[in-house]
Amino acid sequence: MKRRSRICVDLHEAGTNVVELLVNRFTYQGRDNWLECIGSGKILVNGRIAVADQILSRADTLEYLPDDTPEPPVDTSFSVLYEDSEILAVNKSGYLPCHPGGRYFNHTLWALIRQRFDLPHIDFVNRIDRETSGIVLVAKTPEAARHCRKQFETHQVRKRYVAVVEGEFPDQSLSARGYLVRDYDSRIRKKIKFCPDGDNAVLPAGAKQCRTVFRNIISRNGLSMVEALPETGRLHQIRASLLALGFCIAGDKMYGVDENFFLRLIDDRLTPEDIIRLRLPRQALHAAELHLSHPTTGRLIRLHAPLPADMKNLMNPDGPEVL
Repeated sequence: MKRRSRICVDLHEAGTNVVELLVNRFTYQGRDNWLECIGSGKILVNGRIAVADQILSRADTLEYLPDDTPEPPVDTSFSVLYEDSEILAVNKSGYLPCHPGGRYFNHTLWALIRQRFDLPHIDFVNRIDRETSGIVLVAKTPEAARHCRKQFETHQVRKRYVAVVEGEFPDQSLSARGYLVRDYDSRIRKKIKFCPDGDNAVLPAGAKQCRTVFRNIISRNGLSMVEALPETGRLHQIRASLLALGFCIAGDKMYGVDENFFLRLIDDRLTPEDIIRLRLPRQALHAAELHLSHPTTGRLIRLHAPLPADMKNLMNPDGPEVL
């Protein structure tokens, strides 16, 4: 499929010029690369070739027409957990992006599903990070997407994740109730942080309330396997909440033991020592279960994705499986 990326300028980006928006929002390329793209006519604003210092207005359409350059290798395998005429549920690895973005287009679950099932249109009802393994629910029709998303929005869906974290997690369950805001102390623009609820707390602008219950499954060798039951579905909710609790996810470059891993990653400067400290090439987070009602029949559907081998081996590299 031919790659073509398009975004709509939102309110907080209005007044920014073209090159600044590209540099700040799409960090997988540096300023010089984006200036080269603009100069070669690969960036359009409202259908016309852009210039670097062009000031953008709210609702302007910014379009990127990249060359057909090789994409980074990914694990293109995925298994089907459930399928009918309305929905499709698959189990993906932690080495496959869901949706086109950055350097990825054809090497995404979105492109692979469209090609494998010959579907002209699909909607991801839930979307998990590139480095998160597990269940992804896909709607084949707009009606199915609308019905499924409503269940997510009204908290009618049961979601269960499993993570491997640094440290020994307490035996009692922990409930992380609070809100998520942008982490202005971080050098990573898109990083957020979890703030616990306080008495009579006034939420800052842009804050999003979230709730997750965590339970220890097993601890050994300086790691713990933890069950996460999110009651809300916010971006990076589990990863940011665990970091705030003091138990960052193994392999997580942004919310892990050192966010400089992420900064070195985007510059292709990760060292062999970094890889050893991360323990795993990807974040040890797995979307294990999803329970929801079928969008047409209302029948309860229980989806389960087995724990992947890399997370099992991380907990017990030299012995029998822990689960």
